[in-house]
Amino acid sequence: MTPRQWFRRTAPDLRCTARRFRNTAPARTGTASYRSALRTPGAAAFFLAAAPARVGVAMAGLGIVWLVHAETGSFGVAGLVTGSFAVAETLVGPQTARLMDRFGQPRVLVPLLCAHAAAITALVALALTGAPTVPLMAAGLAAGATIPQIGALSAARWSALLHGRAELTPAFALETISNDAAFLLGPALAVLTATQVHPAAGTVLAGALVVGAGLAFAALRRTAPEPAATPAPDRTAARGPGALSTRNFATLLAVNLALGVFFGSMQVSVSAFADVHHAAAAAGFLYGLMSAASLLAGLAYGRHRRHTPPAAQLPLILAFLACASLLPLLADAPWQLGLALLLPGAGVAPCIIASSTLVESVMDRSVLTQAFTWTNSASAAGIAVSAAAVGRLVDGPGGTQAGFTVPFVALTATAALTWSSRHTLTTSTKASTQLPSETDATVAAPLTDHHVESDRGTGQG
Repeated sequence: MTPRQWFRRTAPDLRCTARRFRNTAPARTGTASYRSALRTPGAAAFFLAAAPARVGVAMAGLGIVWLVHAETGSFGVAGLVTGSFAVAETLVGPQTARLMDRFGQPRVLVPLLCAHAAAITALVALALTGAPTVPLMAAGLAAGATIPQIGALSAARWSALLHGRAELTPAFALETISNDAAFLLGPALAVLTATQVHPAAGTVLAGALVVGAGLAFAALRRTAPEPAATPAPDRTAARGPGALSTRNFATLLAVNLALGVFFGSMQVSVSAFADVHHAAAAAGFLYGLMSAASLLAGLAYGRHRRHTPPAAQLPLILAFLACASLLPLLADAPWQLGLALLLPGAGVAPCIIASSTLVESVMDRSVLTQAFTWTNSASAAGIAVSAAAVGRLVDGPGGTQAGFTVPFVALTATAALTWSSRHTLTTSTKASTQLPSETDATVAAPLTDHHVESDRGTGQG
């Protein structure tokens, strides 16, 4: 056999082998995965529509702090009103999510946004007319009860489009990066408008962004998850890894609660630190530095595939974040505080991405919107408790030093909890991946013709 004859005979086999290798090779992570996620039909539209609303949400807390402080002269009262706002998110958010699971996102979101606009108007009017603390807290409750859970709604849309695909974890990284970008811009914009334009300007602009962008998001009906066939309360009673009452989900709620304590404590403590050092206008910039570090860490974390399960990564990330949160105690000037906030900021995005990946992996598909909303509500609860408590602490003899110690305690306890639960979380993740439901297969099948699925149990994160 001549070399030419041998080549003609073996070339088809070689091409077939190469084709099989390409089809079975692991999906690329990094920039290509980010692009693949955004190229999913309809994904870029709802992702971009949600971006201004995220900025508005990021502005809301600091906007209320500076509005109420400017009118009352007390960070304690400002913390109570901001805490009331977060408490209402915690209590009402999951109930709204149940309605969205049952009736669909657009039908519930539009009236919710109209009510939020009315609540923000009432809060601003009461603050400017010198209303006492109780009416201000009531208005804060109304505004928090009606603010849409944009992050949960967007995450539920990503999961509906990409469940079981390699691009899902990069999509959650995009979610976290977008949130970090919002918290990089939002706080600075809130403080800038409140201090340079008018004390109410930050709150008004935040409400306008949430309502305007939320209506645009609601108009994109094609990517909204299908309403559940039966009411959500009946589904949540189901047993198994997807039930809302499992220990695994309770652990993930505790993680988000601790993150809320971190955010709420830092918001009030950084604002008070800047005010004490006669640099009030720099508070948003200082807090934004932490968000910038989180954004860069999220980009790096989402670009690379890891073989360590997310359940094993999460307690280590929490331990790092707890230790890093002690650095602000060493700061004696605003520029020193800015540097001290970079390291804890670098731990925020990886923690959120790992937590979101675990929620999507272990929760039942029919209650996924509620699951993401409950995690957001847990964060809101942490913000509520810490904002009120730290507001009192920084007004007391301990000052900002006392406020900066709160995140360390919460994060250390949560790191120990997640470490003790890492094995059950890993087992539940693998079971959910290996035993997909018929509904999941039906949803995923039309979207995976040209993409390679990966095992989420290997710990992409």
